[in-house]
Amino acid sequence: MQKLFIIMAAAITLAACKNETKAPREVKQYTIDQFFQTESISGGAFNKDETKVLVNSNRSKIFNVYELNLADTTLSAKTNSTVESFFAVDYIPGTNHFLYAADKGGNENDHIYLQRTDGTVTDLTPGEKEKANFFGWTRDKKSMYYGSNVRNPQFFDVYKMDTADWKPKMLYKNDSGLDVNGISYNERYIVLTKSITTDRNEMYLFDAQTKITKKLSTDSLGDATYSATGFELNDEYLYYITNEGNDFSYVVKYKLADGSKEKFFSTNWDVSYMFISENGKYHVIGINEDARDKVLLFDHASGKELEMPKLESGYIGGVTISPSETKMLLTVVSDRSSANKYVYHLETKELKQLTKTLTPEINSDDLVDAEIVRFTSFDGVEIPAVYYKPHNASSSNKVPALVWVHGGPGGQSRAGYSNTIQYFVNHGYAILAVNNRGSSGYGKAFYKMDNQNHGDKDLKDCVWGKKWLAAQDYIDSTKIGIYGGSYGGFMSLAGIIQYPNEFAVGVDLFGVANWMRTLKSIPPYWESFRKALYDEMGDPFTADSVRLKNISPLYNTEKIKTPLLVLQGSNDPRVLQIESDEIVAGAKKNGTPVEYVLFPDEGHGFVKKENQIKAANETLKFLDKHLKKEEPKGKLN
Repeated sequence: MQKLFIIMAAAITLAACKNETKAPREVKQYTIDQFFQTESISGGAFNKDETKVLVNSNRSKIFNVYELNLADTTLSAKTNSTVESFFAVDYIPGTNHFLYAADKGGNENDHIYLQRTDGTVTDLTPGEKEKANFFGWTRDKKSMYYGSNVRNPQFFDVYKMDTADWKPKMLYKNDSGLDVNGISYNERYIVLTKSITTDRNEMYLFDAQTKITKKLSTDSLGDATYSATGFELNDEYLYYITNEGNDFSYVVKYKLADGSKEKFFSTNWDVSYMFISENGKYHVIGINEDARDKVLLFDHASGKELEMPKLESGYIGGVTISPSETKMLLTVVSDRSSANKYVYHLETKELKQLTKTLTPEINSDDLVDAEIVRFTSFDGVEIPAVYYKPHNASSSNKVPALVWVHGGPGGQSRAGYSNTIQYFVNHGYAILAVNNRGSSGYGKAFYKMDNQNHGDKDLKDCVWGKKWLAAQDYIDSTKIGIYGGSYGGFMSLAGIIQYPNEFAVGVDLFGVANWMRTLKSIPPYWESFRKALYDEMGDPFTADSVRLKNISPLYNTEKIKTPLLVLQGSNDPRVLQIESDEIVAGAKKNGTPVEYVLFPDEGHGFVKKENQIKAANETLKFLDKHLKKEEPKGKLN
């Protein structure tokens, strides 16, 4: 025990020294409206002559589809929705018509829409409760593949739709709860996966000619995951990602003719994805390296790694290679600016910035960089976290702080830009985004550590994160709260219930309050994942219900004495509104200060800018009142 204390004290001291290297300074404070003038741009599919790319932008305060001109960097709106968010999918090959996806009010029943150049729109997947997912194009570009649960709400079948008549044809009928993971270019093979647990699955290869389904996964220990990442253009090989026999995931090259396989790429972090460019000239590998993205480019034939373009700031978070394989669209990520798009000419090595998403009203020097830190938890396990320290924090100017908990179970807090985080930090709050045991990105052993132990050791990691914060001499140890969304919302509620003397406030965004109800009411299209989730969390229809009830905040509301803010979307299909309604009612019975903000046009997370602004603004007012304990100053910036 004494040894553990010494190790923990040393870790805290080293981290504290590291965080004091920059002299404290005052910075300009910005309003929430200024922060949300910052634009979010994502996606990026090249048009037929590779002069434009199709992207999503929320510059209209809601996501719409835009064309980004590579020559003059102008953005032209292609959709003008004011109610629902529209997300670009791709151009119809050889045309300027395009596809986009949208749900209704956050219900997650995404449909695929076709918009022609004359502005007419057709819902290609019009089922009332249908959910559809775009899978890509056939090799000849005349048809698209997609998954849909229109036949059976629980399972996704595979369809092929010809762009000449837009009529669906079923390619694979799914009655086994399998997930489609890939389709070969000749349509002979379909890769399928079956969830066993959240940290284990099986992978199969269905042969459409022989109708034989072959098991490809060979894990003997029962703790590996598998995910197809694509076929060779001639369908000779399948590439897939697995962590079989290893703590971190790697790429395997599998020969379809004889079943032989070899390790294609591995490193000391999880490989997130791999893809081969249109004509097989390049392949790209993405790595989750300590909560940041790392992208590698290779000559596919030789396997030689190629140099990526040098950036003045930020790092490359993703790439799209044009069909001609002469251009590469880069997504450049930064902690102090929302992501920007660049175009890189692979032959001339010319790099050009296409967007400037951070509003000119904000000086990025007033914002903070994320720092990756680690602290020792209650049992000696090292816990990684993403840390944001206000510029003005010092031993003579102690600041309040938040332990920030990600969603999941099994999510990960990652470095990068967040309007909300930077807003809170800009207004004097330190934030420690804890990647508690059970988080992804740190190997499968770490990921499995919280199985059927949620609200216990994972929560203790958050408490020990609070202790790490309290040990920093520029943090006011009496003013540390806990904040989380979804699974993180549950952790926030559990934190103030189980550790009422640790956290001064709790902020719960659409958090699970009643695990038994949530696990029983998951959306029907989660059927293939349901048993895996039950394996991790517990089965509400068995004796596991006792533990699930014990950890559910709803059955412990009499213990809520800490000021609480709850935010919820009315259309949330994952965590129902009643979860938040009941937790608020229960907490109020104690005379606890409780504030409740309901968003009638949102689902599981807030997409509309006006709602994001309101959520951040109400949260800061709550924090200033109950954590900083400042008197309200009228309308908050």
